[in-house]
Amino acid sequence: MSRNYAWGPQPVEGGTRFRLWAPGQDHLSLRCGGLDHPMQPEEGGWFALTLEGVAPGAEYGFLLTDGRVVPDPASRMQAGSVHGLSRLAVPGRFDWHPWTPRPWEEAVILELHVGTFTPEGTFRAVIDRLPHLVATGITAIEIMPVAQFAGNRGWGYDGVLPYAPHPAYGTPDDLRALVDACHRHGLMALLDVVYNHFGPEGNYLAAYAPDFFDPDRLTPWGKAIAYDRQPVRRFFIENALYWLDEFRFDGLRLDAVDHLRDASDPEILVEIAQEIRAHFPHAHLTTEDNRNITALHERGPDGGVPLYTAEWNDDFHNVAHVIATGEAEGYYADFATDPWPKFGRALAEGFVWQGEGGHGAPSTHLPPTAFVDFLQNHDQTGNRAFGERLLTLAPEPMVRALMTIHLLSPHVPLMFMGEEWGETRPFAFFTDFDGDLARIVREGRRREFAGFAAFEAEATRDAIPDPNAPQTFEASRIDWNRAASPEGRDWLAFVRGLLDLRRDWVLPHLKGAPGRSGRVIRAEDGLIAVDWTLNGARLGLRANLSEAEADLPPGAGLCIHGLPGALPPSQVAWWHEVAE
Repeated sequence: MSRNYAWGPQPVEGGTRFRLWAPGQDHLSLRCGGLDHPMQPEEGGWFALTLEGVAPGAEYGFLLTDGRVVPDPASRMQAGSVHGLSRLAVPGRFDWHPWTPRPWEEAVILELHVGTFTPEGTFRAVIDRLPHLVATGITAIEIMPVAQFAGNRGWGYDGVLPYAPHPAYGTPDDLRALVDACHRHGLMALLDVVYNHFGPEGNYLAAYAPDFFDPDRLTPWGKAIAYDRQPVRRFFIENALYWLDEFRFDGLRLDAVDHLRDASDPEILVEIAQEIRAHFPHAHLTTEDNRNITALHERGPDGGVPLYTAEWNDDFHNVAHVIATGEAEGYYADFATDPWPKFGRALAEGFVWQGEGGHGAPSTHLPPTAFVDFLQNHDQTGNRAFGERLLTLAPEPMVRALMTIHLLSPHVPLMFMGEEWGETRPFAFFTDFDGDLARIVREGRRREFAGFAAFEAEATRDAIPDPNAPQTFEASRIDWNRAASPEGRDWLAFVRGLLDLRRDWVLPHLKGAPGRSGRVIRAEDGLIAVDWTLNGARLGLRANLSEAEADLPPGAGLCIHGLPGALPPSQVAWWHEVAE
């Protein structure tokens, strides 16, 4: 696609065009090269200026009427922190290798956080670990948000410069090199993006564009965004196109889209997907949305994907977690009563809640690849007080049984970094704020858990790790030495074996697999039997998650995993039959 963005610096005939939507300003100047250049007002609150001879790497910012110089909100690269000048980064000079996009049904996703995935915590360091992922059977990485945020340490969901890769991880070209290396290894590269809010430090938009925000609505993270205003819409639509175009990501995961409230027609989520499909028809777009809606993920008459490819299926995780741990507080409470029918329904139909009590919509008509399932991810570990991994919360036989169900299900599987070798190090919530904001985050984090039985005592809450402490971040790095330990090698062999089975027996039947493909045969008292009719084959799951040996209705065809007959506790069998 042609690079013709409304936001951010653009190479044009005669130099470089700088542009900013600043309807709250009477006049605006561009500070560049040590000089202040008055910008020309344009219709609708825009200011623009074309400068000759601006070299790549030049630093620039916008001078407001109150004397402040602010960075470009669409900065492609910063000279330093989120509070300082932006740096001109020229696109289009990277030497890309050829790449044929992989189809969605081949996705086996590993979610990773760049800063804690390796000891170095950089884009370039991730490249060195890609052969491990390929050997494991991973076919896609999903990178947690990389938009620049305040400080060096953070999850990325508090970004304030959505176009600028976080400098602690490397340069924009370092990120391009990572995506290119993924493709050379046959891996898809997916990126998590956040369009529902800005972080609490370093966002200056309200100073010159107060209309960027909706004064009548708040999100859990602060002011809501006014998506009904055209410049605001373009900011986010162009951002999505930017990552796919200039970094060649294979797809995006949109965070917490239930907070993108917009009464426009089309609504912002629809328009983002429509524009992406117009330019990148093969992009894989997934959403996180606790509404359990299906309107964004409907298939076309030919089975194609008009808008979004798949939805992160929190319901699967939540009921599986209840089964594994017995926990029943917080959002697990809705899954604690009669978890077995809920688990069977999540496997066969996608969502557990499909309109009951006014929550959700029927999902059984969607194909199984419309759901991304996981036993762990950044949220479900890091949003715990101590960031515990599932293996520290549940018996290993149960975790192995659930992993066997997870990785061979016809849904798209996602694992969290290190899960493939049975990682037990925590993944905690960490930030890098100073002063009052650091105190507010620390105290808010501990107050958040006050309603849980285990944290009723103030002394217990005080033991929750301080998000701003460097050691909280350091303790969250995954342990590559464990991968080489006897326990780690055993887990890796287990996961590789399951993914080999998925590649040989499940994957060939996922393309064109229909909706209404799953049927619950039995789901009670720790016993799960589910059959799927896929494209050219029937797949059968038989699982005994109880504490005693049990008989289940036999599957059809060949037993490809486990043993036929009565199943011991925590054992799983999978069956495969070629359809006539």
